[in-house]
Amino acid sequence: MIKKDFPWLYDAEYMSYVGTLLDMPEVQKLDEFTHHYISTRLLHSLNVSYTAYKITKKFGWNQKATARAGLLHDLFYYDWRETKFDEGSHAYVHPRIAYQNAQKITTISKLEKDIIIKHMWGATIAPPRYKESFVVTFVDDYVAIKEWCQLMKMKWKYRKHLKKEKAI
Repeated sequence: MIKKDFPWLYDAEYMSYVGTLLDMPEVQKLDEFTHHYISTRLLHSLNVSYTAYKITKKFGWNQKATARAGLLHDLFYYDWRETKFDEGSHAYVHPRIAYQNAQKITTISKLEKDIIIKHMWGATIAPPRYKESFVVTFVDDYVAIKEWCQLMKMKWKYRKHLKKEKAI
């Protein structure tokens, strides 16, 4: 295992906030779902959680709630490209499902609830109430863009091979 790829494993303070959650089967199950084509939902959530944790720690904000809610912000178990909801779009529905699932495995504070429910602000109307919620919202977008760029880089690198496969 390369330290630079999984820095959260070597951060004792961060792990003290999320380690118990990470050991839960409900959270581990996220590793079974592809997220943004290049990652798993668990790795995506860990990247969001750890990056947001480092930012809030730097500013002296609530890094514990940020780390926990960042990890739980996408705690849902379906392929969002294939699932439709009567209640609204995936951007509206999945944070509420994630919050309900998070409540089943741990106590969620008001701050953590706001972070989870509002992390899709921009795609949804209601703005976050807390600065930590804004951090997770923007970090979630940043990580998603980073994942998309990795996918594009891979496609570019292997474009000749992909063209040959399409021709067959």
